[in-house]
Amino acid sequence: MSKQKQLFVATTAGLFLLFSMIWGAGSYFIAPTPQVIGAAPADLQAQNLKIPRPNTTPIASWFIQGQANFPAIVLLHGIRGNRLQMLGRAKFLKQAGYSVLLLDLQAHGETAGDAISFGYREGFDVRSAVAYLKQRLPNTPIGVIGVSLGGAAALLGDSPLDVDALVLEAVYRDIGSAIDNRMAKRVGGFAPMVAPLLLWQIEPRLGIATSQLSPLKAIANYHGAVFIIAGTKDLRTTLADTQALYQNANTPKQQWLIEGAAHTDFYQHQGKRYQEKVLAFFAQYLC
Repeated sequence: MSKQKQLFVATTAGLFLLFSMIWGAGSYFIAPTPQVIGAAPADLQAQNLKIPRPNTTPIASWFIQGQANFPAIVLLHGIRGNRLQMLGRAKFLKQAGYSVLLLDLQAHGETAGDAISFGYREGFDVRSAVAYLKQRLPNTPIGVIGVSLGGAAALLGDSPLDVDALVLEAVYRDIGSAIDNRMAKRVGGFAPMVAPLLLWQIEPRLGIATSQLSPLKAIANYHGAVFIIAGTKDLRTTLADTQALYQNANTPKQQWLIEGAAHTDFYQHQGKRYQEKVLAFFAQYLC
């Protein structure tokens, strides 16, 4: 075999290997994360629910009935999590008197789904959950706590979410910056080569235009109260991303930047301080 043919074969094989690796990385990021959850912990006193959603299987969830005339809160977990991730928040909200709805977003926990969609398809689940609450608790103010993917799901969709207050934790600005940030953390200097190839996969694999994955644009259409929480050392949702999201939000709005925190569970990180700030926000805009 000539040197030219050897070079061609080696180059082709190398490109195929690179493409296979990047395609495999894309598969990892969108892969469903099913998990058997089972019954709620006894101290939660929660009802197991299957909330209907259009044209597919129902949403696995738990509902906690709060005190009479108290608002309701929907809890939305992060990527590759499920409603178990939100137990701590559910317990302090229950203690404060709120009704609470915890759900597994599509392709997570016990809710079926073909692929994680970075908040877009998950947003339809959130709207189904809110519609259920409005039917069960008519005229009750509703708030949402959305962590990372859950926060994006509260914002993304064809129309703004019809709730009164949003707590958004570590929510990405747009899918391009989200991929850039994560690749910079994972592969360093190779990120400018890898990130565009991951971004390119979204539309053919999920059937979702990348322009539909922009919480930064979506938040401008929401007119309830907003409380944005972020860590100053978060490399996945950077401080610049958070500040852009906050600037694009309508008033009334609040922001809490947790010094030294990365992309983590802010309730576990801050404990009582988190509880106090979130309850104060909901007391101001829901009660």
